[in-house]
This record gives sequence, C-alpha cells and structure tokens, in this order.
Amino acid sequence: MDAIISTSARKAAIVTGASRGIGRAIALRLAADGFDVAVGYAGNTAQAEATVAAIREAGGNAIAVQADVARPEDVTRMFDAAQAAFGRVDVVVNCAGVLPVATISEENLEAFDRVVATNLRGTFLVLSQAAGRLGAGGRIIALSTSVIARSFPGYGPYIASKAGVEGLVRVLANELRGRNITVNAVAPGPVATELFMEGKSQAQIEQMAKLPPLERLGMPEDIAAVVSFLAGPDAGWVNAQVLRANGGFA
Repeated sequence: MDAIISTSARKAAIVTGASRGIGRAIALRLAADGFDVAVGYAGNTAQAEATVAAIREAGGNAIAVQADVARPEDVTRMFDAAQAAFGRVDVVVNCAGVLPVATISEENLEAFDRVVATNLRGTFLVLSQAAGRLGAGGRIIALSTSVIARSFPGYGPYIASKAGVEGLVRVLANELRGRNITVNAVAPGPVATELFMEGKSQAQIEQMAKLPPLERLGMPEDIAAVVSFLAGPDAGWVNAQVLRANGGFA
C-alpha cells in the first residue's frame, strides 16, 4: 500500500508485529500521536492492511511492510521501505513475538529455537538496524514481559528469550552513549490478546486476571499508552529502563 507523502515536520515510526494485538494498538496510538507509521508484520497481510486502513481512516499516514524479524534481509528491507515512504525513522518499536507454552525438555527444542529466533534474534536484528539509522532524539523500544518475575511452568523458552531482550536493551543504551538516543523496554503483564488467550481455558484466563491487585487483564491500549510515553517528548530522560506495565502483577 502506498503511503501519503510525509512532510518534514512529521516524525515516523516502525512498529513490528503490528498487524494484531499489542503491536496493532501501538501502531494506532503512535499514529494518533502524529507519527507516520510503518506497520511491520510476519504473514497476515489482511490484518496488516486493516491496521493501515484504520490509521488512514483516522487521518493518519501508514504503510504495511512484510518482514520476518529473524531474517536480516527482511529487517533491512523494512527499514528501507519506511525511510523511502516517510523520509526518516525516529522511533522503532519491536513488538513481534511468539509464545508457545513448552516445558524445559529436549522434546521441545524446536519450540525453544523458534522462540529464540523470533523474540531474541529478531530483537537483536531490529535494534541493530535502529541503532544504525536513528538520529539524535531517536527512541528505540522493545517489548519484554513481566512473566519473567513469575517463572510459570511452560514459560521457560519465552522467559529466556525476553530476559535476553532486557539485556540487549541495557547494553545498546550504553553503546549509543553520546548520540541522544534512548533505548528502553516495556514489560507487560497478562494482556487480553489472541497470543495470550491461545491454548488457555476460561478458568486459567480468569485465574490470571485475578493476579494483579487491579484484578483484570491488561488491554493492548494500556501498553500502547506506555509506549506512547517512551516515544514522546516527556521521556527524554528515561533510558536503559524496563517499564513493567502490569497492574501490579509482578
């Protein structure tokens, strides 16, 4: 989908995993905040184009770009497409992720490798491109998880990948010393998305919803609001941090 030509006064953002769930909410929120948005997605073209259509219907500017974040050539192409469409990239939000429930067992090695490829290798590649392309005032934001603090059985591969993400964020913030670019992570608790609901019974979902003191699941818009803050002018002094947006879950 072609983008409307951006003006130099507008800033631009790339959001991966933006065809649904938290990523879609982030893309919509940043567009509402005035950003041109590149909607990165892995495979569901219809959902990605629906996100773009929603942004445009609200008066924003967006394009959809297919990219597997585990593939270096795809990540490079995504950044190239955003810069070609908008003339700049100011904010990068890496939200692409997978969450298979798999115990720490040799029979689940394939699931472990898939989680690490998307969640950790993908974050490494997206952060690497962002570090090379953003200028002063740029914001890099990765998605982690508050489940790290809970150590639920079956979440070993996922927690391992997200613990790595938090490490990458803190290191990159130091590697970008002197460039006035912030690097942070947002760690949601349980959020009512397809990714979270998949494979869970209604009883399990209700049990998880009761864990935070606020006694509800987070909504994608709750996380998008935190990302909006980190991407906005008021977060210029927040760097190398993990913001645990979880309602007190952990």
